[in-house]
Amino acid sequence: MPHDHGHAHIEPDSGDRRVAIAIWANGLLTVAQIVGGIFSGSLALIADALHNFSDMASLVIAFAARKIARRPADERMTFGYGRVEIVAALINYTTLIVIGFYLIYEGGMRMIDPPEVMGWTVVILGGIALVVDTLTAMLTYSMQKGSVNIRALFLHNLSDALASVAVIVAGSMIILYDMRLVDPTITIGIAIYILYLSFTEIGGPIRTLMLGSPPDIDNEAVVEAMRKVEGVADVHHVHLWQMQEHEAALDCHVVVAAEGWSKIEEIKSAIKKRLKEEFGISHSSLEFEHEDRAHQNADLYCHGNASEKEKTNVQGNADRA
Repeated sequence: MPHDHGHAHIEPDSGDRRVAIAIWANGLLTVAQIVGGIFSGSLALIADALHNFSDMASLVIAFAARKIARRPADERMTFGYGRVEIVAALINYTTLIVIGFYLIYEGGMRMIDPPEVMGWTVVILGGIALVVDTLTAMLTYSMQKGSVNIRALFLHNLSDALASVAVIVAGSMIILYDMRLVDPTITIGIAIYILYLSFTEIGGPIRTLMLGSPPDIDNEAVVEAMRKVEGVADVHHVHLWQMQEHEAALDCHVVVAAEGWSKIEEIKSAIKKRLKEEFGISHSSLEFEHEDRAHQNADLYCHGNASEKEKTNVQGNADRA
């Protein structure tokens, strides 16, 4: 199965304008919600404001990351700057997790001693927040399909929109039934949802930064495809990782059969063509070994030797005994 990352293409300048509009909208909304939350006594409104503030900070980080990521590779960053967007996404998800736990704590304190809340202020500001959150989500929707950085922002805004609905419901319940406990209850609900989204999505950026194998590429299928190339006796010392969000890379040792040693260039071209066409791997570094002088008992992955590891383990057990 080809390693395909199809997504809608948006010009960089157009995408930057969308993010800039979202930054200003969320910044103004955050100020209005914090003032309104303090004035009305609503923790749910302040919780929503803090979430919007994290969105604004995330948008600023993402905006900077988009600019940096487009820099060409140089002598200091030979792989380029594309991974900065992965770092930005990790920062954004981590921020959301911290905010989620803080809101659960504050909501718990309010459950013990619920204060008086001005329902109409909560409903009005919650409605304004819903409009801004929906606008921001719409601005980033088409962009998030091709960027983990923008996807983090989109999920921020989507959860904000749902949180704003919850805030409106809380304000309405206070107006109609003077149910003060609904405010901290809604706050805790918002926090749990924030944590759920964050923990669900944070694994991707961590995996990429840890040089993990691309999740949508079958390692065994890649190895088998290389082994099936005519003239290849075996492969080992395989490394398959995500160079950038949409660019996988591979390096490995290829053991060439004796009769194929004179055709190394043809074998190399065939392997690279198969990697590109079947798995979308366009960056590969191949080291060739003659089968008569190949590493013995070499590990399939990493750069180890199975027999040497076994000897080391046996010796270590003997020393401990």
